[in-house]
Amino acid sequence: MQQDEVIWQVIRHNHCSFMAKIATGNFCRNPYNVTGICNRSSCPLANSRYATIRDHDGVFYLYMKTIERAHKPNELWERVKLPRNYEKALELIDKHLMYWPKLLVHKTKQRLTKMTQMRIRMRKLALKTREKIMTTPRKEKKREARREEKAEKAALLDKSIEKELLERLKKGVYGDIYNYPAEKYNEILDKELQVADDVEEYEEEPEIEYVEDYEDLEEEDDMEDFGGLEINEHRMGDDSVDSDDEEEAVAVHRKRGRGESGVALRKLEKETPGAKSKKKARVLVEVEREDADERQQVHQLVKH
Repeated sequence: MQQDEVIWQVIRHNHCSFMAKIATGNFCRNPYNVTGICNRSSCPLANSRYATIRDHDGVFYLYMKTIERAHKPNELWERVKLPRNYEKALELIDKHLMYWPKLLVHKTKQRLTKMTQMRIRMRKLALKTREKIMTTPRKEKKREARREEKAEKAALLDKSIEKELLERLKKGVYGDIYNYPAEKYNEILDKELQVADDVEEYEEEPEIEYVEDYEDLEEEDDMEDFGGLEINEHRMGDDSVDSDDEEEAVAVHRKRGRGESGVALRKLEKETPGAKSKKKARVLVEVEREDADERQQVHQLVKH
């Protein structure tokens, strides 16, 4: 006869290969354990009447063990496939465990609930795209780094050889007969033509110039020069003009050159009426006399 109490005493106090002792408690690694905890009511070895739920590739099965099949280890567990509908699965558990202990039935339903929630969570995670963290060994990193260095050196060597051969080809070292792939040669020629076109386009670009705004100043200078010329002509024509009249004329010409308003000019002319009448009353007459020895210029001032 099988004695459950004797089996539990041996397992609990002597040795059990499924027991896992940690700081928080004792747990059971047996796949048929309904709760995963190592205690008297949850131990599948120390209970001759036992039931649990197991998962096989996303399909849930109800496993049941009875004392009548204890002498047949190959037929010890009876399993029933549960439907995917949660409510129908609970009804099927109630049907097969109708006369079983209520505590065991409750633990079986709890296990079914937890496993159903876990399956729903797994489906959601499978549909969601997440980053996958991959680890690479240190030896593999070093090997790849060495290979990259060798590849870079080989590429530089190939480029230098290709450049040297092209230079010799252009200089005509090999004569007129060549044995080379035409595709590569045409590709290199196309690259050179493209570089030449780029250089021409770059040269044809217009240069940017920056110009300062001196228009106002130039106009003022021109007006001042014009006024100065007129004053010099008057001085050359008439040396006997008073210094006061000349200063007033210079002031008038300067104000005109700087773009002052006509109102200010009129005021200035009203203040100095004598200067205007004197300039109008005088006429410049040039008389030239030619002699045999020399030419003399005489300037006479005639007053009306």
